[in-house]
Amino acid sequence: MNNAQLNELKTRYVASGAASPATQFAERAENALIWDADGNRIIDFAGGIGVLNVGHRHPKVVQAVKDQLDKVMHTCQTVMPYEGYVKVAEKLSQLTPVRGHGKVMLANSGAEALENAVKVARAATGRDNVICFTGGYHGRTFMTMAMNGKVAPYATDFGSMPGNVFRAPYPVPYHGVSEEDALNGLKMTLKTDANPRDTAAIVLEPVLGEGGFYAASTSFLEAVREICDEHGILLIVDEVQSGFGRTGKLFAIEHSGVEPDIITMAKSMADGMPISAVVGTDKVMDASGGNSLGGTYTGSPVSCAATLAVLEVFEEEKILEKSQALGDKLGERFAKWQQDFACVDNVRHLGAMAAFDVVADKAKHTPDAELTGALCKKAREKGLILLSCGLYGNTLRFLMPVTIEDEILEEGLDIVEACLKELVSH
Repeated sequence: MNNAQLNELKTRYVASGAASPATQFAERAENALIWDADGNRIIDFAGGIGVLNVGHRHPKVVQAVKDQLDKVMHTCQTVMPYEGYVKVAEKLSQLTPVRGHGKVMLANSGAEALENAVKVARAATGRDNVICFTGGYHGRTFMTMAMNGKVAPYATDFGSMPGNVFRAPYPVPYHGVSEEDALNGLKMTLKTDANPRDTAAIVLEPVLGEGGFYAASTSFLEAVREICDEHGILLIVDEVQSGFGRTGKLFAIEHSGVEPDIITMAKSMADGMPISAVVGTDKVMDASGGNSLGGTYTGSPVSCAATLAVLEVFEEEKILEKSQALGDKLGERFAKWQQDFACVDNVRHLGAMAAFDVVADKAKHTPDAELTGALCKKAREKGLILLSCGLYGNTLRFLMPVTIEDEILEEGLDIVEACLKELVSH
């Protein structure tokens, strides 16, 4: 079927809230390229929203999935366990920088991982409250919608959210929230809304994902860790978007040296196969009773096989080094655009987690969401998938595969530059 025929089916049968606004349908993909149902070639700077750090259909991962399909597709690991689940748990325990010996539970999505992290924290502390941050994004289930630091579009139409979730400011100096402001805000939340003795966890992203790719400083993360230790609160770090090599470390929190009690991860774990994980200190993870964690499909044999293959690819192809190098290339190009274009400001990257803000006024840092949307639309017309994000909808984020070929990278960046030249003044 071609794009037009598939769009007709989408309009007729797919719920409006779930339907993509895109009119092109993926037919096949390889590394950083997608071909649509009409045969058009598209450069992918989105990576399935950060899922494809080792590229579309990495051969080693595809082979691991095929091999697993010849053995076992599903048993439900709580009914009949299998090697892949415990091998993934072993690897993640060894690689994840939580305090002490790590233990693992696997789930299907980032939101599921966050839901279970909260469950574990409540079981381990006997407390209810959860503190999150403005601009944070944690998922689309009810608990994670309550945890999100942005209402639209995630929670606009869905009524009351679960209670015992409180908010503190995330430090974004560019938008007038200093590190001192953020820490004072967190302390005020603990004083006025969330009694520390009733607070189970503080949940934060070391780099805001949907919130705009703003990285928290090491000193801020250390201060939050100290606050948690002072009050017996668990620190949960959400690495769903920033994890698995995006920032040049396996996890972004490693740049700070801070050790959380729990880390959640998903997205690029399995190169597109659905899997997520909660990794935490053993005593914390063992706090809830038998059969209290899990689900029918959690840690499926096929997804576990893909995850183990991804971890091999990281070692064999030096993905973390490639992420650093890719980030340096992006940072250099962004810096040039910031000099050349009136709308490009606040360029930034941590490894290959890279972004810049689109503004109407650099001096005032005035967001320009309309121009941001126009740039994404123009890029798509020229054969490039580009994503926006941010509390103000004016951040362009770059999530191309870390394995992208140099010539494809340059072709995509040239498209971005061409869009800037067409739509904005120098």
